[in-house]
Amino acid sequence: MVLPALAIYAFLYLYPALSNLAYALQRWDGVTKAKFVGLHNFVNMTNNDDLLHKVVGNSFKFTFFVVIFQTAASLFFATFLVKNTKTNIALRTLYFFPTILSSVSVGLIWTFLYDPNFGFVNAIFKKVGLNSFALNWLGSEKSSLYAIAFSQVWFHTGQMMVIYIAGLQQIPAELYEAAEVDGASRWQQFKNVTWPMAMPTTAVVVAYTTIQSFRAFDLIYSMTQGGPQNSSNILVTLIYNTAFSSFRFGYASAESILLVVVVLVITWLQRRVLRINTGEK
Repeated sequence: MVLPALAIYAFLYLYPALSNLAYALQRWDGVTKAKFVGLHNFVNMTNNDDLLHKVVGNSFKFTFFVVIFQTAASLFFATFLVKNTKTNIALRTLYFFPTILSSVSVGLIWTFLYDPNFGFVNAIFKKVGLNSFALNWLGSEKSSLYAIAFSQVWFHTGQMMVIYIAGLQQIPAELYEAAEVDGASRWQQFKNVTWPMAMPTTAVVVAYTTIQSFRAFDLIYSMTQGGPQNSSNILVTLIYNTAFSSFRFGYASAESILLVVVVLVITWLQRRVLRINTGEK
């Protein structure tokens, strides 16, 4: 009974993964015969590829921004919407709605909102007298990456909020009752009860958000295609451009292995830190 599922898994996942490892050791343009070059692609990535180094930095900046703000926002909303009242259920539905949209749709929506001439974002800043904040958000090297990161936070906060709500509802009510008897304020209850008890859920949210951020290809490509001047280019968009614009499929395979290693290391470190904070071994 396991054999059909194993065959599908091997064909769709295992074989492509092993093929990617093989191509990473070759020079291949997708048409002519591949040439074995050993570790040359990896050596070139380490020593000679300034663009890759910049893109790796962009990936870390993008992920750090999204993880911090998306985790904080989703926990904030979950804290206030944890009770199953009609109003809270309606608000949960409203906040979750962006998640069901496609990445390209969200990218087009935010591209319109960020438009420097008639976009809603700049119109709001000008309306309240903050003209200095009315920027060319996606056309500036300084702001494009963070503008897209904010769109990513808006896109997935509702999804992470639902995960947090599920976790917070598992916290025994007796803990809050005991804290109230001791005279603890709302902030003290959050600090000493909610946050420590929500740490396992936080580990899931942070890990999932990290993976989402490194895989945010559709959103970035629909908004800036990695521009201007590669300021919003991250690893997944670079891999796509390397393979399908430069036709360097072997080098793109090596870059994809780097992406996997980076994500594995980051998620492992996150789990270690969160386990330390919860006292787990």
